[in-house]
Amino acid sequence: MADLNAKEYRRFEDIKHTTDEGVEFWYARELAPALEYAQWRNFTKVIDKAMLACKNSGFATSEHFADISKTIQMPKGGTKNVPDYMLSRYACYLIMQNGDPRKEVIALGQTYFAIQTRRQEVADAFNQLDEDNKRLVIRGEVKSWNSMLAEAAHRAGITEQVEYAEFQNAGYMGLYGGLKVADIHARKGLAPDQKILDHMGSEELGANLFRITQTEAKMRRDEPQGLDAASAIHYTVGKKVRETIEKIGGTMPEELPTPEKSISQIEKEQLKQLKKNRKKLMLDE
Repeated sequence: MADLNAKEYRRFEDIKHTTDEGVEFWYARELAPALEYAQWRNFTKVIDKAMLACKNSGFATSEHFADISKTIQMPKGGTKNVPDYMLSRYACYLIMQNGDPRKEVIALGQTYFAIQTRRQEVADAFNQLDEDNKRLVIRGEVKSWNSMLAEAAHRAGITEQVEYAEFQNAGYMGLYGGLKVADIHARKGLAPDQKILDHMGSEELGANLFRITQTEAKMRRDEPQGLDAASAIHYTVGKKVRETIEKIGGTMPEELPTPEKSISQIEKEQLKQLKKNRKKLMLDE
């Protein structure tokens, strides 16, 4: 998936706003110049087309194109109230679809808001899952990102398994207040062959996913060389994630409960149910 922090998308990120409820929106008066529309009246024509598309899609235009007024400074002094819109992510996407296709920035906007919309769809779908399925989803993400982190460690010169274990310990120590993998393993009461990541709830997995993704990103930027330099980065990122959890009043990862079922148990149960459902299928002859 494209990186929304990439330079070409900054024009959209920089004018993004968030309501008190955490909902993202954009002001039409700010989006117009970002899309290289010098005249407001020309941009309103695009908005009108987008509103029509919204209505034809079965959505209430007022939910995506909220009418507001904005006070602006006049060139010769004084102020004036002008019409504006608070645009949802979907509204912006429709504006891109109805903008001037000859503009390169419109193509960029289509990609940006398409990705934004898709991310929200994924998030909404995730929120509907029960705890077991949330764990399965995040655990899958952790596996993928751990592979990328291993590649970053390899680029840093960490090629021996013993060194990689030390590198991993550094990240856990930062996030878990000094606890190493063996310490966390013991606290959870796990058998020697059981993996701690398979015995984490969704909240704990989420904290570790953040640790892993941010460590991989920082190592890609900083290009450390050697075990000590790479481990220092992993420890620092883990510690920063821990500090963030503390600041928002969250529960420290080592204090979170260990689920009764492991990830492998959940997977086995779901596979068993899938096979059971297959047997119930009937042919219409």
